[in-house]
Amino acid sequence: MSRFANIIVDISHEKLDKTFQYIVPDEFQDILEVGMLVKIPFGPRKIKGYVIELTDVAEYDITKLKPIAEVVKDGISIESRLIALAAWIKKNYGGTFNQALKTVIPVKQKQNHIIKKTLILATDEVYAREQLAIFERKHYTAKARLLKALIEFKEIDQIEATRKLNVSTAVIRNLEENGLLKIQQETTYRNPVKNISNKGYDIILNDMQKQVVDTISPSIDKLEHKTYLLKGVTGSGKTEVYMELIDKVIKSGKQAIVLIPEIALTYQTVMRFYNRFRDLVSVMNSKLSPGERYDQFERAKNGEISIMIGPRSALFTPFNNLGIIIIDEEHESSYKNETIPKYHTREVAIYRAQKENAVVVLGSATPSIDSYYKTKSGEYELVELNQRIAKKPLPTCEIVDLREELKQGNKSILSRKLQQKIEDRLQKKQQIILFINRRGLAGFVSCRACGEVIKCPHCDVSLSQHRNGKLMCHYCGYTIPMPKVCPSCSSKYIAGFRAGTQKIEELVKRRFPQARVLRMDFDTTRKKDSYEQIISSFSKQEADILIGTQMIVKGHDFSNVTLVGVLAADLSLNTSDFRGAERTFQLLTQAAGRAGRGKELGEVIIQTYEPDHYAVNLACQQNYVDFYEKEISYRRLMRYPPIWNMLVIMCSSKNEDIANASSQDITNELHKKIDNPREVQIIGPADAVISKINDTYRKVIYIRTEEYSKLVEFKDYIENYVRDNKDFSRTIVQFDFNPISGF
Repeated sequence: MSRFANIIVDISHEKLDKTFQYIVPDEFQDILEVGMLVKIPFGPRKIKGYVIELTDVAEYDITKLKPIAEVVKDGISIESRLIALAAWIKKNYGGTFNQALKTVIPVKQKQNHIIKKTLILATDEVYAREQLAIFERKHYTAKARLLKALIEFKEIDQIEATRKLNVSTAVIRNLEENGLLKIQQETTYRNPVKNISNKGYDIILNDMQKQVVDTISPSIDKLEHKTYLLKGVTGSGKTEVYMELIDKVIKSGKQAIVLIPEIALTYQTVMRFYNRFRDLVSVMNSKLSPGERYDQFERAKNGEISIMIGPRSALFTPFNNLGIIIIDEEHESSYKNETIPKYHTREVAIYRAQKENAVVVLGSATPSIDSYYKTKSGEYELVELNQRIAKKPLPTCEIVDLREELKQGNKSILSRKLQQKIEDRLQKKQQIILFINRRGLAGFVSCRACGEVIKCPHCDVSLSQHRNGKLMCHYCGYTIPMPKVCPSCSSKYIAGFRAGTQKIEELVKRRFPQARVLRMDFDTTRKKDSYEQIISSFSKQEADILIGTQMIVKGHDFSNVTLVGVLAADLSLNTSDFRGAERTFQLLTQAAGRAGRGKELGEVIIQTYEPDHYAVNLACQQNYVDFYEKEISYRRLMRYPPIWNMLVIMCSSKNEDIANASSQDITNELHKKIDNPREVQIIGPADAVISKINDTYRKVIYIRTEEYSKLVEFKDYIENYVRDNKDFSRTIVQFDFNPISGF
């Protein structure tokens, strides 16, 4: 049987979907792989291209297809490796190959390169002065100005020549044609960290940090792939450990990728790395222009930098000799890509590191349940930092019951205890962070009088509030009307929680008019560099109170912050997601970790309607191990990840009937593929969390089973079924493995 290869000619072109198909000759059948560089006949010439897919299906008349001419030896370049990585992403997470390719390879755009042109005197000075005299005699003033400057300085930047000397490109071209000057062109790249001042680096690791470095170093020395989970309490010095490991990697001639969860962390993180590694460091984030992003990838490929810092996309930095990938705050949900392909950065990082014999270090004070579970099975190795640097104490923590506040007549979002503490810190000229779990509206419904949350009786997650006035479970479809009074205490104070950062900012300014207040959320950080400006301003103590969402409690180091107030612990606790308790524990622990990082002892006030919940209590105690044991028992009982794996299939269509029919059709097909219903659970189809967006109806099907590979098989089967079935021409089908946020 003939095999065919789909080949792309220019992987950095904007239209990556333009592929050409060729026959795979017999001599290449056993050696050709996705990602390989080949030579192909292209019109009258032979050109190079990359294999992006191998298939048994001819897309054109086979008599018109040409064979591949040559497999390029030593053609396993970084581009080849990234194409192979894209193929793995497509296979494991769904979507098209084109979507996966655009994920891992930056698209070249016309304006990206900056070409620096320098005008250089191309003749000896004697002849140049003779020509200058002729120009002056004939009143060729522009030519004379330019030639006189070249005689004096020997070379001039072309932009300076046109602006300061007021000469046109026609004049420059004329002197070039007459052999008086030559134009030297040099491609320069934008550098987003060039303006950072270097303060030097003089930190010496403590014994605990050295022990972690000594544990991981042998894998770096042996070029052995291994994944380590670094569990370190807040303020224990994980970043210094990262830098010491990177120093070893760079000294061995390799490169490092450092992933961080939020753009907000970039400023402080880059500062610390730049102080030690200087121009070897660059940064990648969505605030950079397309040109800046492309240039950083080119600098990495050309060997100009050795360390790339950034969120998800930095993982695909084209380093030729990758030695280590560090994922800081590895528990963060932002490491899951929420557009197609819906990959998890941690999983892709480990796969890339395996292929390149690199080490992976996952770091967190509150590791994800998934990662900690893998240390128990031996898949990852656990290393720990159990004390803060200089043995500084962890902050003290107090839980405030908002139900009692309401009973005593306080309807404010700020408890009386928190207000007293804020007054105290303002008098002492110390800083305060007020943290709210998320912007705007949360989907759950609770009673402010007794704290009761309306939950699903079958799934132990909160019911989500829909605009049609109903509450619904997105795991089993259980639905009830929105209650008018609390089913537990009959109070009328029952509703969805509404308290955005802007509303809190207004309240704080009214209550504490003497305070200088900064707000950090999506709205205040839209502009480029706005994150850095807010963080820098608060670091310089130009504000007393910082109010914000999750981005303010992750990794920042403010030495004068002695009080952290968590205004609504229940928001993340009661999402319609089985990870609600895990997310709450992580957020509260991370928030608490912002306090007391300087000389003064830190204090944390956690306000909640559920003061007895284990996630709240154990976060207050900073007791991760007990939390993990409780949470993994619950996951085992409910067959949730990481005990079982989950695949969500979403069907969306502009026509509601088509969305219903398509999702039901897929569900029926899935049931046909199941041999043992005890090993595979199918739930649905049901409405998505938001059942309609932009007039598009959305239905979801959940599949749960222990083996991840079985879910990939289901995905492959449904992809082929949908592709070959004309009834799905008006339906979009998407896949999400072990989803982080609800569909």
